Amino acid sequence: MNNPIDILLVEPNPGDTRLFTESFGEANLTNSVHTVADGEAALDFVHQRGDYEDKPDPDLILLEPQLPGKSGIDVLSTLKNEPSLQEIPVVALTSSEIGEEIVKSHGIDADHYSRKPVEPNDFLEFVQEIEEFWLTIVQQESMNE
Repeated sequence: MNNPIDILLVEPNPGDTRLFTESFGEANLTNSVHTVADGEAALDFVHQRGDYEDKPDPDLILLEPQLPGKSGIDVLSTLKNEPSLQEIPVVALTSSEIGEEIVKSHGIDADHYSRKPVEPNDFLEFVQEIEEFWLTIVQQESMNE
């Protein structure tokens, strides 16, 4: 359970990206956080293309649905419809319940929805929520083996 995990954060806001990565660095969850700012880069990362060909397969993806270029909805659709990618758990970062409903209205579902932190102090609570989600996945996988 203490194996390091590779987290891909897909977040266009540089300030939020910094707060996310710093918060994960301060948490107990052993991980590497990789960041990209748009949907095209996210898909290049998971397919290990271009600048990302030497990057690891992500164990967990944190996805902001509102992305420049290829939307987070398109990225989620690709992840859930490609057999080689659909096992990667995806946490959709929403700003409200309405954001969650918008994602679901496209007929695809993330594995988990999390309210995006607003205040810097909220980021630690967010990281703890992601850690609990991840540990639940690991426990389910070990029970199925």
